[in-house]
Order: sequence, then structure tokens, then C-alpha cells
Amino acid sequence: MTTETNAPADAELKAKHRTMWASGDYPGMVTDFLTPLGTVLVEAAGVGSGDRVLDVAAGTGNAAIAAAVAGGDVVASDLTPELFDAGRREADARGVRLDWREADAEHLPFDDASFDVVMSCIGVMFAPHHQEAADELVRVTRPDGTIGLLSWTPPGLVGQLFAALKPYAPPPPPGAQPPPRWGDEGHVRELLGDRVTDVQASTGSLRVELFATGAEFRDYFKERYGPTRAVYTFIGDDAERVAALDAALAEVGDRFIDGGVSHWEYLLVTARRR
Repeated sequence: MTTETNAPADAELKAKHRTMWASGDYPGMVTDFLTPLGTVLVEAAGVGSGDRVLDVAAGTGNAAIAAAVAGGDVVASDLTPELFDAGRREADARGVRLDWREADAEHLPFDDASFDVVMSCIGVMFAPHHQEAADELVRVTRPDGTIGLLSWTPPGLVGQLFAALKPYAPPPPPGAQPPPRWGDEGHVRELLGDRVTDVQASTGSLRVELFATGAEFRDYFKERYGPTRAVYTFIGDDAERVAALDAALAEVGDRFIDGGVSHWEYLLVTARRR
């Protein structure tokens, strides 16, 4: 839990994260290519009728909505409630109802052992303090319940995007860890520790056909993706650094795009709480 000493700094950090994810057009990105990931995670976690499900860092609910379609009783939680309206519209279109709750992944406002399935689809990986977030995932999962996680890997396209952004971004706050580490199986196993059993881990990839060139990929993420926008805002009007970052992001795209198709690697982990 946050202590009196670090509470103001933690609140400031979370406010910055909320502003970052509310900027750009993350709901549009979900519609354009991210939606299939939710179904992948829900199927791997084995969500079924009547399961009490929590989607942590749900965003617009691409996994939460899929869980509701599968018959789950779903709570979609996120630090950035500005994303919920898009999720509600999609849920209505698919004929399901969810409970949308503003919540910090590192301090979830739910009772111990209160969910059958706790999952996060490219969401909890962006909580800055990985161990605190993992502890919360375990805490709210009932004994013998399922934890399901889908995260971008470090060597995959999004992991390499973050590697390209790092030299231009402000220094991370004390204790913060980079998001793509959740895409490393060893790191996730260490975070969950001996509190879980039956850990299953595999890599998969999301096929994206939206970009013909690295420059198109860069421009799309520069306009729509909160973390990318935040770094460009940080470097401001420094034309030389802007040009260098432009080139670095285009290079990432060119490295992964082949004939208008790219494959974005993710790590899929499921585990059962002891």
C-alpha cells in the first residue's frame, strides 16, 4: 500500500498516467487492430458462464467485453475512466452489461479472494510498480481461481517501440519498471512467485495490416498513442531530437512490416492461485 511518505508522489505519477492514456485516440486503436487480443486472453483464461471476472487496466474493455460475451459477471477497472464511454458503447452494441470501475491496478478497491478470474490484456503491464500490481492481482483472486495476462514482449514490435522511445523520455520515477518486462516469462513468474501453480506461458502474435511503411506506423502512433505523444511533448520544440525520434520510430516500423503486414509478439500467461 502507499505510505504517507510516498503518497503525494504516487498520486502525481498516477495523475500523469491518467492524462497520458486519455490523450490521443486509444479507443480508435482498439477498434483498428487490438480487439482480437481480448478474445485470445478470455479463451486462455477459460472464462465461463457465471464466473466473477475482474479485468485490471481494462481500457475500453476489449477483454472485459469478451468475458461478458462468454457469460462472465464482469468488472472492468481502469485508472483512466475517460476510456469507459467507448467501452460502454461497444458493450451495448454486443448486448452485454459490465460494471465499469475507476481503479488503480496497484491499489485495487476490491476484497481479498473476490474473483474467479482476474485478467489483464496489455493493461497492468503499464502500472509502474510491477510487484505491487502483481500482488494485487493475486490478492483479489480466490484460491484455485485463474490469473490471465497478455503483455507485449521486449523483442516484439511494441517492446521495440518502447526501447526507441526510452532515450528521449524523462527518467522514470524511483522504483518504476519498463512495461515490456511483463512480456518476459521469467519476470512474470518471479512477480507471482509461489502463490500460484499450474503456470502456462506461450508467445503469440497479433497480425496487423494497417501500415504499409514504417513512416505510416510512426505517424499513427505519434498522433494516437498516449505514451508516444507524452515523449514528443517532453522533447518539445527541439527539432533535432524530434527528427531523431521520428527516424527511430520509423525504423522500428520498417523492421517489422513486410508487404503491409506486421506481427506483434505478445506473451500469454495463465496461472492458478494456490
